[in-house]
Amino acid sequence: MQADWQAVIDCLGRGFPERPRKHWEEALTRMARRRPVGDFPQYGYVLDSAGRIVGVMLTLYFPALGQGDAVRCNLSSWAVDEDFRSYALKLVMTAMRRKEVTYLSITPAPVTLKVTEALRFKRFADGQLAFLPMLSSTGKPVQVVEARTDAPELALLPQDEQEMLLQHAAMGCRALICIRDGLASPFVFKTRRVLKGLVPCSQVIYCRSHADVSQHAGALGRHLLRKGQLICLVDSNGPVTGLVGRYFAEIGPKYFKGPNPPTPGDLAFTEFVVFGS
Repeated sequence: MQADWQAVIDCLGRGFPERPRKHWEEALTRMARRRPVGDFPQYGYVLDSAGRIVGVMLTLYFPALGQGDAVRCNLSSWAVDEDFRSYALKLVMTAMRRKEVTYLSITPAPVTLKVTEALRFKRFADGQLAFLPMLSSTGKPVQVVEARTDAPELALLPQDEQEMLLQHAAMGCRALICIRDGLASPFVFKTRRVLKGLVPCSQVIYCRSHADVSQHAGALGRHLLRKGQLICLVDSNGPVTGLVGRYFAEIGPKYFKGPNPPTPGDLAFTEFVVFGS
C-alpha cells in the first residue's frame, strides 16, 4: 500500500480538510512501523474507482491486553468522496467482516454517528471525567517510576503490559508504573491541551480500571504536577469514586462492536496514540 500513500493522503485530505497533509504522512509512517497482527491489514481499506482512490478507512489492529489471543481494531479516518457515498457502507462492512474481532469507533464524527449506531455499535464510555488527582487522598505510600527498558519495576508486570508501556513511551506517551504494597500497576498518559488549547492536561490512555486510578491518583498527581500538568481526563460513564472533578456527559462518547469490549480508560494502541489525535 505504500505505493498508494499519496493517493490515500489526497482522499483523506478531501474528507478531513481541517487536517494538514503532514498529519496523514506522519500517521501512515507510524502505521508502517507497527508490527502486523496476524493476517490483518497493515493500513486498512480503500475504495477504488477506475484506478483512483475515492474512499479510505484506516484500521489499527492490536491485541486486547490480558485477553489471550483476542484482537481489537480501531476503525479510523473514514472518508469517501461525495460522488461515491453510496458505497461508503460497503467499505465499512468490508472492514468489519471478521466476527472474532472487536471493533472500536472512538472519534465518530457527527455525520457518521447515525451509521455507527445503525451498525449496532454499543457505547463503552458515555463521556469524560476531568479530575484533579492531587486532591485525591494519598493512603498508603506509592512509588511512581517511568517505564524504561532498564527499570527493574517493569518485571513486576505481565509481559503484554511491559511491551505496551514501552511501545507507548516510544510514541511519546508518559508510561508509568505505580508500586504499592509490592504490587505494580501500569498507566499511560498522553498530553493534550483543552479549553481552546490553553490548558495542558493528561489524558488517561491506559489503566486497568477506574479503581486503580483512584487508588494511585494522589501519587500520580504529584508526579504529573512536576511535569507541569494538574488536570487529568479519563473516559467514564459518570463520576468516579475517589476522583475529585467534574463529569461531562456526551463529551467524547466511545463505541465498540464485538466479543471483547474495552473498559473506560483503555485506549491503548488506538488513534489517540498512533495518529496523535
